[in-house]
Amino acid sequence: MTDEQEVELTRLARSKRTSVRLAQRARIVLLAAQGLQNKDIAEQLGVGRVQVARWRARYLESGLQGIERDLPRGAPPVKVDVAKLVELTTQSTPEAATHWSTRKMAAVLEISPSTVMRHWQANGLKPHLVRGFKVSRDPKFVEKLEDIVGLYMSPPEHALVLCCDEKSQVQALDRTQPGLPMKKGRARTMTHDYKRNGTTTLFAALNVLDGTVIGQCQQRHTHAEWLKFLRKIDRETPKGKTLHLIADNYATHKHPAVQGWLAKHPRFNMHFTPTSASWLNMVERFFRDITVNRLRRGVFTSVPELISAIDEYVAHHNIKPKPFIWTKSAADILQKVIRANARLSSKQNATLH
Repeated sequence: MTDEQEVELTRLARSKRTSVRLAQRARIVLLAAQGLQNKDIAEQLGVGRVQVARWRARYLESGLQGIERDLPRGAPPVKVDVAKLVELTTQSTPEAATHWSTRKMAAVLEISPSTVMRHWQANGLKPHLVRGFKVSRDPKFVEKLEDIVGLYMSPPEHALVLCCDEKSQVQALDRTQPGLPMKKGRARTMTHDYKRNGTTTLFAALNVLDGTVIGQCQQRHTHAEWLKFLRKIDRETPKGKTLHLIADNYATHKHPAVQGWLAKHPRFNMHFTPTSASWLNMVERFFRDITVNRLRRGVFTSVPELISAIDEYVAHHNIKPKPFIWTKSAADILQKVIRANARLSSKQNATLH
């Protein structure tokens, strides 16, 4: 060892600015230069003999640079064939399963599940999720779409636009055992099984302008109940306003008795959504909200108790109503439907061939 090397190693060993690891390595080399054996150096510095031998060899091989660089730790990183991972995920399924899991994919590619998850996230892949869809085959889809979206985007003056529908078979469910309330460190508990105490049907009309809801619970949902609800709408809306009602193609909405009643009440104008396009009716959003916020985790011992809870929710909603704002134009929706039909057609043709 030259004097310059000894001075540099001594400086590193005594410096308070250098890392503890580098200072220890410098001391190992200095003690080795004094003629001490590996076991003596290890005992004096409180390290292992293998570690001493390693850094002595690194210094002999590369000098100061040899002890400044850390040795690679652990096993070398596994090279992942990302293209194969993506191909398997998107174009195949595992044996006896409908979709890949991280563990199944990891077993096939001989990598860790966390590595699979990391590459799935990087490529936007979520095999555990599936999205439902339904493309309308209504021959008058475009005409009905433009009619309803036009009412949302440019409602007529001196008129009300009401989105109407029924939420049928709302069940009054009571749990078989009482649950425990939520507390710190524990979620609220509820039994998985329940007792059925009857059903009701919620008729609702959502005012597109201000978000208020006209609601009525009835035992059934035939044309007679629909007529009863139309009369309620007639009573609870300003007489001088023209009414544009958006509804689906349910047979009760087009019953001859209903048609006769509508003919006698010309301020009512019906607009029907295309088949398989309930998403065009904004009252479905209200149905989702009442289901999530009041019904799904509710406990009802009778139908009257259920109806009371629904009426209370509607009344509370109407205190500070918030309208749902429609933002998609008919042209944008139509282009999306065209693209979906094109993809479905190409998929069907590929399957046939």
